[in-house]
Amino acid sequence: MADYDVIVIGGGPGGYVCAIRCAQLGLKTACVEGRETLGGTCLNVGCIPSKALLHATHLLHEAEHNFASMGLKGKSPSVDWAQMQTYKDDVIGQNTKGIEFLFKKNKVDWLKGWGSIPAAGQVKVGDEVHNAKNIVIATGSEASSLPGIEIDEKVVVTSTGALSLPKIPKKMVVIGAGVIGLEMGSVYARLGAEVTVVEFLDNITPGMDAEVSRSFQKLLKKQGLNFIMGAAVQGVEATKTKAKVTYKLRKDDSEATLDADVVLVATGRRPFTDGLGLEALGAEILPRGQIKTDGHWATTVKGVYAIGDAIEGPMLAHKAEDEGMAVAEVLAGKSGHVNYGVIPGVIYTQPEVASVGKTEEQLKEEGVAYKVGKFSFMGNARAKAVHQGDGFVKLLADKNTDRILGCHLIGPAAGDLIHEICVAMEFGASAQDLALTCHAHPTFSEAMREAALACGDGAIHA
Repeated sequence: MADYDVIVIGGGPGGYVCAIRCAQLGLKTACVEGRETLGGTCLNVGCIPSKALLHATHLLHEAEHNFASMGLKGKSPSVDWAQMQTYKDDVIGQNTKGIEFLFKKNKVDWLKGWGSIPAAGQVKVGDEVHNAKNIVIATGSEASSLPGIEIDEKVVVTSTGALSLPKIPKKMVVIGAGVIGLEMGSVYARLGAEVTVVEFLDNITPGMDAEVSRSFQKLLKKQGLNFIMGAAVQGVEATKTKAKVTYKLRKDDSEATLDADVVLVATGRRPFTDGLGLEALGAEILPRGQIKTDGHWATTVKGVYAIGDAIEGPMLAHKAEDEGMAVAEVLAGKSGHVNYGVIPGVIYTQPEVASVGKTEEQLKEEGVAYKVGKFSFMGNARAKAVHQGDGFVKLLADKNTDRILGCHLIGPAAGDLIHEICVAMEFGASAQDLALTCHAHPTFSEAMREAALACGDGAIHA
């Protein structure tokens, strides 16, 4: 048993960042994690392994479709699935060991096991109870399913099972056209699987700028993904090696079935707070399972805080990290802050999709007068040189003040380019500020400047 200033429950992006920052600010800190490795869902079975597979399969796509035109002749590579899995596991290992090293470097104690909170100020791990002045819940989320669908992580899988399939399926059905479904669907489509995405709504990626969403779907169709929109899945019947997905079209109630080797259920995630004992403590839980917190991430139990996927807001690793740092500042007597209006979202397909701030639909709903600056990557020399001219940048600025209100883009390196806008928005920049900033040529980033120019007198290369 030990006494700590802070015990963080959960070693994912929110939890480990919070623990490290607490230690850096002079607080005696421990982090509870029951997995064999640190890093949570993100590093072990989420963001990081999926990016490894996306990268590998993108290079395969390049070899099959673009190498010959660049004068790179020869047979396309064959896929060694076992080796690709080994590469993915190596990437995971390097990252999780890195977190362990950072814990040692910053003198954060790793309490190995699953934590519960028997009383305010106490955290139980295994048979030991530790005292803590403050407790931070960073337990993340788990994949949610649909009623009547049984997950076995072999034939009917979540994103976890989809990362480690024993072989590449001939036919895959993806239930849900959100970020996870489209990323994993892209991986297997590039590997030769026939991928069909079944979505309840009439558009993919709910909440995204509608114009970007439509363009994105067209590009994914060109890449071989099939879409069945406006379809409510009724059930999944699985045997040891096959599955049958039954769905009903919302427009006419007609029913149909799809055969698959693997069904990926990608219908979102829900907070994971099992076994913490929150109800007995008197913590308030919201209808969708999130822990209720105030403006400083404090729960309704004194000395207990919560961050990341366990509370309200977008379920994004970087949102959890921001909250983790902010809570650490609060606990150290400083003023922690998260600007929820400037949290970017990225989809790591090819091309990438990224956004920050308001969408056009939101601005219309709020009655804000705005202007749009658009620029196509077909006008960007660097993008054309690398066969990545698909997509565009769309910048939204206040019609009266020219202040940047949001940006939505689909194109090469979109996930990196969006941060130029994040920094601009943090400083309250105008579209003209961006338009007057010199950008190196030839770079993808010039498309951002051109979109800003299009908010004024016009883009140069459009």
